[in-house]
Amino acid sequence: MELLTKTLFLCLALALTNGLPVQPLDAAAEDAALPDRCAGIEFDAITPDEKGNTFFFKGSHLWKGYHGAAQLANQFFTDLDDIHHIGHVDAAFRMHNAANHEHNYFFLDDKVFSYYNHTLENGYPKEIQEDFPGVPSHLDAAVECPKGECMANSVLFFKGHDVHIYDITTRTVKTKTWSHLPVCTSALRWLEHYYCFHGNNFTRFNPVSGEVSGAYPKDARHYFMRCPDFGHGGDYEVPKCSEIKINAISTDDEGKSYLFSGSMYVRLDTRKSGLHSFPITRSWKEVTQGVDAVFAYDDKMYMIKDDHVYIYKTAAHYMLIEGYPKTLNEELGIEGHVDATFVCPNTHTVYVLQGRNMRSVDLTATPRAVVEDLPMPFSDIDAALCSNEGIHLFKGSDYYLYETPMILAMSRMAPVPQPVTNALLGCQD
Repeated sequence: MELLTKTLFLCLALALTNGLPVQPLDAAAEDAALPDRCAGIEFDAITPDEKGNTFFFKGSHLWKGYHGAAQLANQFFTDLDDIHHIGHVDAAFRMHNAANHEHNYFFLDDKVFSYYNHTLENGYPKEIQEDFPGVPSHLDAAVECPKGECMANSVLFFKGHDVHIYDITTRTVKTKTWSHLPVCTSALRWLEHYYCFHGNNFTRFNPVSGEVSGAYPKDARHYFMRCPDFGHGGDYEVPKCSEIKINAISTDDEGKSYLFSGSMYVRLDTRKSGLHSFPITRSWKEVTQGVDAVFAYDDKMYMIKDDHVYIYKTAAHYMLIEGYPKTLNEELGIEGHVDATFVCPNTHTVYVLQGRNMRSVDLTATPRAVVEDLPMPFSDIDAALCSNEGIHLFKGSDYYLYETPMILAMSRMAPVPQPVTNALLGCQD
């Protein structure tokens, strides 16, 4: 031991003499001990936060997002280790319902920790039974399941092959056994789908029945993170607001908002789970060359490309209605290139923007035809969206806001453009 100490001291002295940077021995050891998720580790827990960041936990460390090195968990969630000596978490999830908005819960042994804005709330940790009566201790995984995807606003707690379904409103638990599902060491809800993580793999499952459809398990490194020699999981880079280019934007009757750019689309209403782009053909497989305009009406999504209209049923995973696509003239009584379209909430009129013209079409009429041909104060609109806030007309990285279609038609000059912001489209300011 004495010889080893002298040798280390000599190495340190030589490094200092030659002006070399010296890394503390404990820091070097810590770096060497950092877990590497690309090595195929098993996650202890996965949860998004209120800003859409997804955290992957292993031991006392975590990864923020889909790439980057591991960091100490208590750098993001105070008191997660220093005071209470958690060391690792058994399970975690984000509570995202109206009654308990934006709280993160962490479970260790028989305790639960509640965080708001990454700060431990007063009174925590508590016994799990205090906050979640009927839920067992020493959990394996947890994930929230909102009403509509589950029978009621619920949390699924996993322990072995048992899943304990906790009703948030009634505070009651029903237990099911899903022996066909691997034992989940962590779970994640992402874009209305549910994932059980086990080893370095994941299996997608139905949150009500536990049913697994498709070829599973799959390697998480192909989908949920960037790893050398693996797929492009999490490879979407949120564009800068000053560089954004929109081809179309729309919100369907289920409240799902989509931004279309080139051959890709982004779900804007899922920014709390992070923004990710996908090929348009992922949801609308017949639309292979991007879109010119999109609007939603009567539980259907209308997608316009060149002189054709594709109509999809929104309730059936965007199934193309038989007989489509049809020409613009057949469907809307319109000819020529379409710049943008919009339908205002609770109305039956679609406004079709073509150059400096805004043409209104009554969607309840048969056959459909142009009712009014109104002037526009400017041309070359990229996309349009009508909501309760008014009409947003997008042109490059700017937009123009009008209260109503009539005010838009009566305007003789364009208002001062406003820059697209993160709050509007989720881009980087």
